[in-house]
Amino acid sequence: MSKLNKATLFVISAPSGAGKTSLVKALTNQMRHTQVSISHTTRAMRPGEKDGVDYHFINLEEFVELLDKNTFLEHAQVFGNYYGTSQQWVEKTLQQGIDVILEIDWQGAQQVARLMDCCRVCILPPSIDALQQRLTARGQDNSDTISHRMAQAQEEMSHFAEADYLVINDDFETALAELKAIIVSQRCRTILQQRKSSDLLQHLLNTETV
Repeated sequence: MSKLNKATLFVISAPSGAGKTSLVKALTNQMRHTQVSISHTTRAMRPGEKDGVDYHFINLEEFVELLDKNTFLEHAQVFGNYYGTSQQWVEKTLQQGIDVILEIDWQGAQQVARLMDCCRVCILPPSIDALQQRLTARGQDNSDTISHRMAQAQEEMSHFAEADYLVINDDFETALAELKAIIVSQRCRTILQQRKSSDLLQHLLNTETV
């Protein structure tokens, strides 16, 4: 991470249906100075989604062009679609003192961890049955797609030990409180406090005792 950064890059991974997106949305609504990175993707837009808000929706040719220009901090193919995170946007936002949240799978998380200092968080469901029920209740996918997502979930969950923090999303409010606690703990790290409060620290240490 650049020495100019005054914020933390949070990489949050979870199997599809674990509630990651809902938790992150609630987190950013309640905590100031946090922003979710908007990924570029080749997948089709779902009902209710907006370009530039949920994702930057582009075609495969555009994605490959950006990839060739080394635009992405990380990229991955998930369920036949490509996803990528703008490195320039992430670095610029961190330097402004705003915490950045990446919602990416374990492959992307590994890529980011190799390139930048980050805090990795894994969110897991309370059970396999609960995961399948959540995927079914969303009403977005057919049975074949749900079966495929359940199979992929096993691979995603097997990488939980690579994360710095593990959150079990059994009760939503409890999981949200744990996520908020993680954000606060990272903001209180000495190295970040030094960068954000350098003038104050200098004043405190240089003031003569009366």
